[in-house]
Formats: sequence, structure tokens, C-alpha cells
Amino acid sequence: MKLLRFRATSLVLGMLCVMYFITYLDRVNVSTAASGFGPEFHLSNTEIGLVFSAFAYPYLIFQIIGGWVSDRFGSRRTLIFCGLMWAAATLLTGFAGGLVSLLVARLLLGLGEGATFPAATAAMSRWVPKEKRGFAQGITHSAARIGNAVAPAAIVGIMSIYGWRASFFACGIISLIWVAAWAFLFTENPKDHPRITQQEIDSLPEPKKVKIVVPWGPLFKRMWPVTIVYFCYGWTLWLFLSWIPQYFLHNYSLDLKKSAIFASAVFFAGVIGDTLGGIITDRVLVKTNCLKRSRSWMIAICMTLALIALIPVAFTKNMYLAMACLSAGFFFAELMIGPVWAIPMDIAPECSGTASGMMNTGSAAAAILSPVVSGFLIDHYGSWELPFVVSMVLMGCGVLLSFRMHPERKFDIQSYQPQAPVGAVVQH
Repeated sequence: MKLLRFRATSLVLGMLCVMYFITYLDRVNVSTAASGFGPEFHLSNTEIGLVFSAFAYPYLIFQIIGGWVSDRFGSRRTLIFCGLMWAAATLLTGFAGGLVSLLVARLLLGLGEGATFPAATAAMSRWVPKEKRGFAQGITHSAARIGNAVAPAAIVGIMSIYGWRASFFACGIISLIWVAAWAFLFTENPKDHPRITQQEIDSLPEPKKVKIVVPWGPLFKRMWPVTIVYFCYGWTLWLFLSWIPQYFLHNYSLDLKKSAIFASAVFFAGVIGDTLGGIITDRVLVKTNCLKRSRSWMIAICMTLALIALIPVAFTKNMYLAMACLSAGFFFAELMIGPVWAIPMDIAPECSGTASGMMNTGSAAAAILSPVVSGFLIDHYGSWELPFVVSMVLMGCGVLLSFRMHPERKFDIQSYQPQAPVGAVVQH
């Protein structure tokens, strides 16, 4: 097989990119398919909104749990189980017969995808050299943004020929194919991979030799500034993912096709931002050997630039200027993804799955609150600009808190491990 000629580390990173793409495809396909199942099931806009938001509740709950599971049982088993669950949820959505079954399927999807990003981060902590962690996080999240950018066109194409149910069947089958490939191609320990080279092994961090007991309280205390910063970012992310198409559709009275084109332009700016952010943070780290500059300072700069880029949106009525500012704002917001997702691996490499789950709880909470609050502001104040003002305020808070993250201070997990009895032999 031609695929197996790639370096083992590149193959694993490529598999994770495909996973990120699929998970976002499965998350946002429902927003496009709603034009099919909404009229068929006679759903109101409020009921359709419930279907949209149902995913986020179990997704929030299982961030930390899923991170712990991946640290405890490994990324391979965790992602196989999660992949089967989110694939089943996607297929069940295609079999839905009404509101209740749609809600159940979306809840199951959130449950299945809750551990995916923490488990992927745990895998990267073993499979990616320290100086390339930013790039790895940036390129995988770039794949995720491609997923939410291409989903509308892909789903519409399938729906126009086969109907809305077929779009979920197609996504579910793609997910199952990925699970089979992951089970076949990934090994928990890089040294066990049949395609690994000694050069690759030498570049990777030493794997942990004993099971780690997670000190929940101290680790959460260490990670809370990162979680809040990621909440501030997540608020902007979910504002964009939820409302940008509607913003162009209603605020500028465009038809559905034109609004989709403008929205896609904004989202593809994020694809570029994700990729460049990972490259830049790694280069700064190699050049300065300073995690504070390559992570915290870069995040603060990116959030500041995103805030500045969004300011004209609150005042302009020019559609093209608004698109340019929104694209720039999303670009700079996504530019911070590489450094911020590298931070859990910098702070707590021995339990990076749990640490990244704690961090991603911030974005999951924003996924619940941001779309609802933004919709409330639009309904009650008739302003499509006001949600972006709230986003700018939170970006400013994120800038201030970014200097409290301290990725250069590694969490001393060994001091919280149970001490072996005197004279006991520790098995490695």
C-alpha cells in the first residue's frame, strides 16, 4: 500500500487530521440537513435549536472524563470506542422519526466525541516531538475547520439527490472506515509500530513507564487560567460557527447560496490561521527556547489582533468590509489554536489527555452559552452587531488571563504520586 510508505509519525498525524475533519463534519451537518428534517417532522425553530444544542451537553461533561480515560486506557482503545459511538450516533440520526429520536442521536454524538480531542492530544504527546507540538495541533484543527467549511456544500449535494437521511448515512460510513483504519495503523507506544524508524524514535519523548495517578484538585488549579482563556476563545468560535451564515443571510438580505459563499470565505480564513499558528509557535520555541514567548505571548497577541479586527464589524454597513473584518478576526483567533493546544502537553505531559480535557471544557461551555446568548441579543435588540461586541469584551479578558497560564512551569505530578513502601521494588 502506498499509504504505508509514509513515516510512521506522519501517518499517525495524518490519521488524526482525518479524525478532526470527520468529527466537525458530523457536528455541523445537522445545520444544513435541518432544511430537510425540519419540515418533515413539523419542527419549530426552537425545536430545531434544541437539536443543534443537544450535542454540547454530554460533550461538556465528558471532556475531563474522556481525557482521564485516554490517559488511563490509551488513545487507541479510547478512540476506537468513541469512533464507533459517534458513527452509530450519525447513522441513527438518519433513521430518526421525530424530535425525540433526533435529540437522542445528537446526545449520543456529543457523548462519543467528548473524549476525541483529549485522546488525540494524549496520542500527540507520545507521537510528536516537543518542538513540533504546535504544528501538530494547528494542522489537526485546520482539518477540523475544513470540515465545517465544506460540510454545507457536501451535505446539500447529497440531499439534492438522495435526501437528508442519506447525508447522515454517508457521514456514518466514513466514520466507520476511519475507526477500522485507526485500529489497524495506530499503536499506543511508537516503538511498537512496524513502520517506525530509529530516527523517529530518537526524536520522540520517552514514554511513561508507570501508571500515573491524576491529582485532580492540584491539576485543575494549575489549568484553570488556560480553561478560562479557552472559554473566551470558544465564545467567538461558536458565535462564528452558529451565526455567521445567518448574519450574511439576514443582515445583508442575501440569498442562501451567496450567504454560504461569504460564510465559507470567513471559515477558510480560519483554516489558514490554524496551520500558520502551529508553525509560528514552534519556530518561536526553537529560536527562543522560551515557552512563555512561544505560547502565552503569542496567544495574547493573537487575541488582541482578533479583537481589533472585529471592531469595524460593530459600525460598518458595508458587506465586503464586514466579510474582510470577520475573516481577519477568525484568522487571528484561529492563529492561537496551535500554541493553546500545545500548553496541556507543556504543563502536564504525563496526563496531557486529562489536562487538555480540562482546557476544552471551556470551549464546550461556550458552545452551550454563546449561540443562545447571541440569539437572545439578536432577538431582543434587533442588532446583529451586538454579539460581536460581547465577543470582543471576552477576547480582552482572554488577553489579560493569558499571562496567568505559565506553560514554562511544568506541573510536578510526581510529587502527588503515592509513595511505595520502603524496600518495595517498583515494577517498570
